Amino acid sequence: MRIDLHTHSSLSDGTDSPAELLATARAAGLDVVALTDHDTTAGWAAAEAARPAGLTVVPGMELSCRWFPPDAPPISVHLLGYLFDPLHPAFAAERARLRDERLARAERIVEALAADGYPVVWAELVAHADGGVVGRPHVAGALVRAGVVDSVDAAFGTLLHHRSPYYVAKADTDVREGIALVRAAGGVPVFAHGLATSRGRIVGDDAIAAMAAAGLLGLEVDHPDHTEEARVHLRGLAADLDLLVTGSSDYHGSNKRTPIGTCTTDPAQFERLLAAGTGTAPLRD
Repeated sequence: MRIDLHTHSSLSDGTDSPAELLATARAAGLDVVALTDHDTTAGWAAAEAARPAGLTVVPGMELSCRWFPPDAPPISVHLLGYLFDPLHPAFAAERARLRDERLARAERIVEALAADGYPVVWAELVAHADGGVVGRPHVAGALVRAGVVDSVDAAFGTLLHHRSPYYVAKADTDVREGIALVRAAGGVPVFAHGLATSRGRIVGDDAIAAMAAAGLLGLEVDHPDHTEEARVHLRGLAADLDLLVTGSSDYHGSNKRTPIGTCTTDPAQFERLLAAGTGTAPLRD
C-alpha cells in the first residue's frame, strides 16, 4: 500500500488542478493521497468529484505558522492538518486571515518589483492563480513567464528569499494556536518537514516537545528535504513523544522536481492517523 500524505494543487502553489493531481497519483501507483494546499480547503470538493476509483483521498491542508523562541526572532514552521471539519468557525476564520495575509504580501512584493522595472503585473498574476491562494510562488511564476528567471527555484534564490529587498513578512499563526485549532476542528496536526535545513532556520527538539505538549499528534519524517540523519533523529523523537510518523513527497507539480510518491507513509501509521481524525472522513470506495 503506497500512501503520500503531502501534495499541493493549483489552488495553492502547485501546478496541477486537483483532478490532474489525483490522476497523477493514480498513475504513479498510489493507493492513498492527501491534498494539503496552503491555508485553504478550496480543492476538497474538486478532489471529491474527480477521485479515480480505488484511490483514497485524505482531505487536509498545510497551515502557515510561526514558532516564537524566547530570545530569538520567530521561525517559520508549517503544520499539516488532516481530517478536520472545514466549517469549524474559529479555524475557518484563521484560514481566511492567513489567505488575506498571503494576498496582501504578494501584492506588496509585486508593487516593489514593478517599481524597480521588473515586468510583473498584479492583475495578470491573480488571473493566472485561477482563484487559488496567491503567494510568493505565483510571483515566482510571473517572473518565469516574463523571462526574468529560468525557474521558480531561481526566482526564490535571487529575488524572493527572506534576505531579498523584495521580501515581505506575514503574520502567521503561532504554531501552538494552530495545533489547538486543528484539534478543536477534529483534525490531526502533524509537524511538516521540521528538520529541512535547506528551507532556513529550524526549531530544536525542545520546540517539538512543546508542540507535542500542546496537542501535536505526528511528525513528517520521510520528506525529500530531510537527510537520512534527520530522518533517524525525527523517528527517535517521535517514538519518545509517542507521535505518529508520516512520509510524503510534498508534490507541487512542475514547480518542484520531486515526483509524487517519492516518500510514503507506513500503512500502520496511516491507520493511527485515521483513528485520530474525527472532523471529516477520507474519500474512498
